[in-house]
Amino acid sequence: MPSFGKNSKKHLNTLERELQEVMLEAIKRYDFSIIDGHRGMDKQNDYFNKGTSKVRWPNSRHNTYPSQAVDIIPYPDGFDSPNSEFDRMATFVLGAASQLGVRLEWGGHWKNFKDYAHFELKD
Repeated sequence: MPSFGKNSKKHLNTLERELQEVMLEAIKRYDFSIIDGHRGMDKQNDYFNKGTSKVRWPNSRHNTYPSQAVDIIPYPDGFDSPNSEFDRMATFVLGAASQLGVRLEWGGHWKNFKDYAHFELKD
């Protein structure tokens, strides 16, 4: 059974409890790494300046503490994985969320900016 490594666990611990529960359930069925949870001001603004994020600090769901957003990538190929693998990963994550009664939004469903690694709690 897949499990989280040291860095994934570090990011997991920065997430809202409900988001942690979803990640812990999803990892039982699909192997992925958590690459981002909470982001401070410098990191958020750096991502904005690089075009990785569309919002500056403090307007991202990553900027709350605990974080209301998480970025994950398929293991072991990460961002080199085809979009179909991100779709497959999202199926497991969204299924775990549904099973736990947690409402999630996936960045792969966004119309103007596809963010296949991003999941966030819905209001």
